[in-house]
Amino acid sequence: MKRIRPGLEKRALIVRLRKIKGQVEAIEKMVEADAECSDVLMQVVSSRRALKSFSEELLESHLHACIETAEPKGQENLRSLLTVLERYVA
Repeated sequence: MKRIRPGLEKRALIVRLRKIKGQVEAIEKMVEADAECSDVLMQVVSSRRALKSFSEELLESHLHACIETAEPKGQENLRSLLTVLERYVA
């Protein structure tokens, strides 16, 4: 399902992705410069967390959009699923 996001939401997601892109580019430069493995791995951990956080935000936004367009029983089921997912990723 294609989702048209409000301007501020879309902008915030793009900004986060650009930061993640910068982190990954920094990792590449570190590898090229033969940086210490532990330093590179710390950057990898940071990038993974940033990407995980991004995906969680995107998933939550998607589920809320699904809830808004669902039938009443479907809304209840989706809210329940959202609650479980929020607890799972916490």
